Amino acid sequence: MTRVEDNRAPGARQARDLVRVAFGPAVVALVIIAAVTLLQLLIANSDMTGALGAIASIWLGVHQVPISIGGHELGVMPLLPVLLMVWATARATARAVSPYSSWLVVRWVVASALGGPMLLAAIALAVIHDASSVLTELQTPSALRAFVSVLVVHAIGASIGVWSRVGRRALRTSPLPNWLADSLRAASAGVLALVGLSGMVTAGSLVVHWATMQDLYGITDSIFGQFSLTVLSVLYAPNVIVGTSAIAVGSSAHLGFATFSSFTVFGGDIPALPILAAVPRPPLGPVWVALLIVGASSGVAVGQQCARRALPLAQAVAKLLVAAVAGAAVMSLLAFGGSGRLGNFGDVGVDQGALVLGVFFWFTVVGWVTVVMTGGVRRRPRRPKPRPEPVPEAEEPADFAAELEDDALVEDGEEPGGELAEEVEPAEEVEPAADEPAVDEPAVDER
Repeated sequence: MTRVEDNRAPGARQARDLVRVAFGPAVVALVIIAAVTLLQLLIANSDMTGALGAIASIWLGVHQVPISIGGHELGVMPLLPVLLMVWATARATARAVSPYSSWLVVRWVVASALGGPMLLAAIALAVIHDASSVLTELQTPSALRAFVSVLVVHAIGASIGVWSRVGRRALRTSPLPNWLADSLRAASAGVLALVGLSGMVTAGSLVVHWATMQDLYGITDSIFGQFSLTVLSVLYAPNVIVGTSAIAVGSSAHLGFATFSSFTVFGGDIPALPILAAVPRPPLGPVWVALLIVGASSGVAVGQQCARRALPLAQAVAKLLVAAVAGAAVMSLLAFGGSGRLGNFGDVGVDQGALVLGVFFWFTVVGWVTVVMTGGVRRRPRRPKPRPEPVPEAEEPADFAAELEDDALVEDGEEPGGELAEEVEPAEEVEPAADEPAVDEPAVDER
């Protein structure tokens, strides 16, 4: 695929990609929900009256829209389906965008990723409203809540998909710092470490409370009933793991009147769901305090990612703070998605304020210690001190003593320069010729 072909406006070549992005993940989810619902009705020997309304309600429930049946609201929706929806939307969006796509193409892809699910949400609301006239116990959810939930879920998926393809390029052309991508990667690593370690703790707690889990399976004698409980436990497993993560950072999780934290447990009635056998029972043992090690370990993961590229002190601190804020926001969003009202049991969720502060604390404090220890702070090189230039020696002025010395040397036969004056040798006496008389002798006449 050349850059020129990819930059063309959406036309015949890109129509298929836009349709796939708009309706692919949502329609696949709708087909799976329809198959499971019809299978349940067939096994229960029930008629198909209101089947379309049930399918539409479950499809909206996948997008965290509460379902109201007979005056009882099921507001705690499982997190696994919505996470799969976000992943599918991100994957479809990333496949429709290349690193060289123009911003016009990117906008068309994002609009398709949001427009298709919004259309299906409107159709689902209409189907539920029509089915409620037949099934009086089925209530139509709030249209505003339905549209907002569907929009947020698919917007998150589209943002992840687009960022994975053109995020680096967008940073290079924007005034934002280049280390922002490293901060987001560090936040992702911290969240994955926190959730992953909490999942291991949840699995270990299930093994410890194996007898309690068997008792919860004992509420039904049929294989299909036990299979249904297993499926529900798998769907709600991320909710329990997020609650464990909240406990690991110092927050608390509550299920009605029952409250759980690393320091205390208040008992209460809980639903007969096998996955809930992992929750601690009073009295709380001291081993649960060690759960705070999970929060510290996630902070180490954040610090290691931030230290991959060493930066000056101010930029290193800013990178870590952005990662901590992003990680706290993601955990708060997950906790909000896994919270709600569960019929007569009451509200289910976590202490949001303590969760945000706890995640920010562990990611910042432990992360900063890790950054410093692993060399993530680049010290500015010391400027060499300039050597002082040698001061030229000043010529000493001739003093009077030197002048007197020169005069004395001149009198002794030496020149002022200090050298001895050359002695003038006397001229040699020239002997007169024999024919010439001496000057003092008188001339003799030879006659």
